[in-house]
Amino acid sequence: MDETFTRPYTPGPGRWLVIAWEAVALAFLTWATIRQFDLAGHGVRLVGCAMAAVWVIGAHRILQMGAYVGAEGLRIHGLIRSRTLRWHDIAHVRLHRATHRVGPFEIESGMTVLLDRRDGSTVNTELWAKGVDFHARPSVFRAVYQELRSRHLEALNA
Repeated sequence: MDETFTRPYTPGPGRWLVIAWEAVALAFLTWATIRQFDLAGHGVRLVGCAMAAVWVIGAHRILQMGAYVGAEGLRIHGLIRSRTLRWHDIAHVRLHRATHRVGPFEIESGMTVLLDRRDGSTVNTELWAKGVDFHARPSVFRAVYQELRSRHLEALNA
């Protein structure tokens, strides 16, 4: 599947907040590591460079996260891995009301877009109505969901 994939939405500004938060957290971890192990000289530079590399890689992955559409399929970039699914391998594109149980309580966490594959498995798309891309833009979330559904139906009818 050698084709161009495009993201049908612009990333939300919340991604930059997440990247800044991670920079602060890794800076604190670097400081704590240096203090804990009483590092000096090359040790400080090594830990600092390693944490900076982790931050750069993580920031790049955060900026790339999301769902990308193409003529032949859908590519999902997650934080750790990416996967590409052909439209014909997808049985349904659907909304799912995500909830979490904490003891006897059920906490609703919003709508997500899930893909039901023909083999019976379910794939998360990283599209979450209350996530950093769509929290302040619910109409964009609905438009992306409709775009995925229409691309899927178009591919099945072709």
